Amino acid sequence: MGHVIGIDLGTTYSCIACLEGGRPVVIPNVEGLPTTPSVVSFTGSGERLVGTLAMRQAATNPANTFYAVKRLIGQKFNSPEIQEAQKRLPYKLKEAPNGDVLVVLGAKTLSPPEISSMVLGYLT
Repeated sequence: MGHVIGIDLGTTYSCIACLEGGRPVVIPNVEGLPTTPSVVSFTGSGERLVGTLAMRQAATNPANTFYAVKRLIGQKFNSPEIQEAQKRLPYKLKEAPNGDVLVVLGAKTLSPPEISSMVLGYLT
């Protein structure tokens, strides 16, 4: 049997674990921590930050720091949940051509699954 891993892509924190001897063992992230904030941020120079470094950007770079994106996945832009979320989130949301939600990053947009994939990529 091959290796078995499990990933918890959480709204707030994410974690990855593997089976060793039939027991789950959490795999620490590159910082040595068991969990990673589910946050992605882009600096003014375009550098992508994920996890703790991204979370630190929330105060100084709120428009380009994306968190709680998992709640946006599968939602339509005109839904009451998204209309309410827009009032609380410091980053901008936009309607996709198919009616889904997009996150605005300067002149471009990202889908919530794209941002979540950045967190997953960081974990693995």
